[in-house]
This record gives sequence, structure tokens and C-alpha cells, in this order.
Amino acid sequence: MRSPIRSLILFCCLGAGLFGMANAQKQAASFQLPELWEYSRPLIAPARREVNPSHAQKDPSIVFHDGWWHVFMTVKLPGKSAIEYCTFRSWDEANASKRTLLEISDSEYYCAPQVFHFRPHQKWYLVYQMGVPGTDKMWVAYSTTSDINDPASWTRARPILDGGKSDPRAVGGLDYWIICDEQRAYLFFTSLNGKMWRLWTRLEDFPSGFDHCELALQARVFEASHTYRLKGMDQYLTIIEENGRRFYKAYVADQLDGEWRPLADTAEHPFAGYANIRPGSRVEPWTDNISHGELVRDGCDETLTVDPNHLRFVFQGMWEKDKTGRGYGQFQWRIGMLTPVRDGAGSE
Repeated sequence: MRSPIRSLILFCCLGAGLFGMANAQKQAASFQLPELWEYSRPLIAPARREVNPSHAQKDPSIVFHDGWWHVFMTVKLPGKSAIEYCTFRSWDEANASKRTLLEISDSEYYCAPQVFHFRPHQKWYLVYQMGVPGTDKMWVAYSTTSDINDPASWTRARPILDGGKSDPRAVGGLDYWIICDEQRAYLFFTSLNGKMWRLWTRLEDFPSGFDHCELALQARVFEASHTYRLKGMDQYLTIIEENGRRFYKAYVADQLDGEWRPLADTAEHPFAGYANIRPGSRVEPWTDNISHGELVRDGCDETLTVDPNHLRFVFQGMWEKDKTGRGYGQFQWRIGMLTPVRDGAGSE
């Protein structure tokens, strides 16, 4: 017959083992930051054309659909910021692919695009910021299409938020970003005082009905906040750019209306920045700034899902030294890609 003390010891051991297994499973399911990234050569550079030459390619938003990459980006033209589009099968073809300026607005300033497929409407949405005379804040604008392959099919700009007196934004902001869960569409943006803001609307009301403007995060953050659902995890990831020599910080939350917890929030320990990047094999060094980028998604839809085991980060970069004596509008950004270095191995 087993003694009571022996039974108690066995129960405690089994309990400790089960707790250890559960804790190990929880740790295995947590998001692991890349310790080191390698960057590609510049993949999309400014176009040196006779008409409307560009001097910066910025703010890429990308989807992979039916075997083609689709890139929407800000292009800096003489006296204008606009949205340019290109498509290609391989990133080796990106810089040589045809560029198309989207004719969706007469404004001299429409930029910082985000693209996704909104399944409830079976339409592609392009969300961006736009300057409109006579408004207190920039428009949060959108265009739609049923055919992402046809850049001429996008509708003219309409406001999600129009910058008027009934606009619920607490402050002026920039770099607007939409992500959806099963019930709501959330709109995130930053203001230049270290704050990230959040609004939402019911999924069935999208793209209208955004209100409930509230503070989502206060920290040393700047702009280009992008939020994603982590595949296979009950977590969301937000990456946000810091000012100066640009780098990205990272925060996680259990739900989109929840508390954001820092994962990597210093220059010495960034999500991606000059402290943890190096050029890839046979790549000449060309950047120490990691600015306004987007993670390559695992799909195209409104949930903005990324696979934490297969991260790639498309970003705008340039040398910090080349900023000297220039205003921001003269910075010559180019677009490249970061890939995590696994187990100390280099990229091919």
C-alpha cells in the first residue's frame, strides 16, 4: 500500500512536471525577436526619367497575390508626394518593373499607403494620408478596386476621416494603419509627441464609423506604426519607427484593444536598426537607417497576419551621413529587404 507521504510526493512531482510542460509550451509559443538581420542590395531605387523624375522611393506596402508581388509606395516628385505602383514576379525584377503613378487624387500630397484585401467586401483597399485645403487634419483617405492588377481601376480618394469638426481624432497624426479582428476594424496612427492612438469601428460598418479615439501607447516612438497578427499565437505585434538615425521598436499585445508591452525598445536592442543589421553576402553596404517598412505578410487579407518563423522586412534606407545639410524632403531613400540571420548563418 502506498503511503500518504509517498503519494503526496508523487502528486507534487506530477504537478511540477505538468506545470513545466505548460510553461515550456507557453515559452515555445512566444514571439522570438530576430537577433540579427541581413539587408539586400537596394531593390527599388528612384526612377531617373525625363518626366517626373523621382528622388526617393518610400513607405512600401506590399502583398503577394496569384504569383505576383504588388508594391505601393510613396514617390517624391518635383513639388509633389504621390503613390506609385509596380508589380513583378521576382524581387530581382523589382527595379526594372514598370512604375505607375496612381491617379486617385488631385492633391499635391497623398502618400504613406497601406494595401489589403477586405474579404467582407471582396475588394482591395488602399488607405493613405492626404492633404486637403481647409481641413484641420489630413484626410485618412481610401480607394478601392476589384482588380489589383489594374492600377487604373482604383477609385478616386474618399475620406475615412475628413479632418473636419466631427473628426474624432484627438490630435493630428500620420501614417495610418488598419487591421481587423473578428468583430472590429482598428485604425492606428502616431503623433509626434511619443504617442500611438487607436480608433475602431464594427467590421460591418467599415470603412465608416471610426470613433473611440484613445491612447494606445505612450513611449519614445515617432512614426510608421504597423500592426500585425502573429500566426499561430494569440498575440499581435506592433513595430514603430524612432526618430534620428532611424530604427524600429517592437511591442506585443494579446488583443488589438489591449495593452502594448515592449519587446525591443532601445537603439541598443531594437527590433531592426543599425545595432543588429549587416549587409548580406556580396552586398555592398548602403544603409544604416531602417525606416518606414512593412513585414511581408502571410496572406493578403484584413487580418494582416505574419508568420513569425518566416519574417522578411521591406524597408526604406540610406546612409545617415547623407542626411547632412538636407531637409527631409531631399533624402534619397531606396527600398531594400531585411532577412533574419538564423543560427549565425549568412544569407546566400
